[in-house]
Amino acid sequence: QVQLVESGGGLVQAGGSLRLSCAASGSIFSINAMGWYRQAPGKQRELVAGITSGGSINYADSVKGRFTISRDNAKNTVYLQMNRLKPYDTAVYYCNAVIRLGPPGLDYDYWGQGTQVTVSS
Repeated sequence: QVQLVESGGGLVQAGGSLRLSCAASGSIFSINAMGWYRQAPGKQRELVAGITSGGSINYADSVKGRFTISRDNAKNTVYLQMNRLKPYDTAVYYCNAVIRLGPPGLDYDYWGQGTQVTVSS
């Protein structure tokens, strides 16, 4: 069984910073892409940032220049450093990982439980 455990959400004033972490554990052979998504009330879940096993990164336009995604492959952990937060960043943030359980295996999509980020104006 594989688990993704997130931490680091909370309440912050506009202009502040938060750092999210997501650690994957379990019977993992390898982790391909990892990423962060968010879902605000009444809206669809959207990609915030993603990073491949090779280090290629992409960001949503709304967070470029403010958020930084990184990963520690030795710890099976992905991070999201969020700076200059704005009220519209308020959402539940979900970690996602594409994980291979064993060779030659299929890749499976896993999600964390979500962590609330609230930015007050």
